This record gives sequence, C-alpha cells and structure tokens, in this order.
Amino acid sequence: MNSFVLPLLMAGQQAPAAGAGGSASFLTSLVPFAAIIAIFYFLIIRPQNKKRKEAEKMLSALKKGDKVVTIGGIHGTIQSVKESTVIVRVDENVKVEFNRSAVSNVSASVKEEKIEEKEESSDTENTQN
Repeated sequence: MNSFVLPLLMAGQQAPAAGAGGSASFLTSLVPFAAIIAIFYFLIIRPQNKKRKEAEKMLSALKKGDKVVTIGGIHGTIQSVKESTVIVRVDENVKVEFNRSAVSNVSASVKEEKIEEKEESSDTENTQN
C-alpha cells in the first residue's frame, strides 16, 4: 500500500514547483483543442451548411413540369406547386401530394427534355444527309 501512496504524494509535492511556466503549458494544451475545432468546422459543419443551402435553393425553384425524385424513391412530374406542397403526377391517372421537403432531387423539366430530343433528332437527320 505504501508503494501506491508514495508516488501520489511525490507528484503532489512537485506540482507547485512548476508554477512559473504555467501560461506556456496552458497555451500548448489549448492548441490541440483549437485544431480539433478547426478540423470539425472545415470537414463537417461547413460542407453540411453548403449542402443545406443548395437543397433550399432547389426546393424554392421547383416549378410545373420538373421531373423529380422523392426521398421515398418515387419518380414523377410536378403538376402544380403550392406554398408548402407539390402535386406530383406518378402515372397517367395517379397524382400524389408531397411536402416540398420530400423532394430529394430534380432531374430536368419535361420542356427541356423535349427540346433536347428535337435537337438530337435534327442532329441525326443532318448526319444522315
């Protein structure tokens, strides 16, 4: 038991002698914490805020005719946009109303795809002639 208590008492007597360099040891112990906070900010917090802003921008730009995919994996075309919801046409006679936040991504609008199809068909006609 003395072999356990003796080193503890010796360490307690040595601590007050190191009081002169206390501010330097405080700064050296503060540097790793600052580095960890900086790493968390640049690797986790900043990219997550950027992704959230992009998602908000995408949701506010939803319009009729956009092809969307919901977070549940349902593919469809937006038929109408309300303040907090969108009505998505899934099939010819099937329309479902979702919250805007349920839309995970927008692939393209139907009008843009029709324009691209016309351009592709005209390109193929030009190459055949």
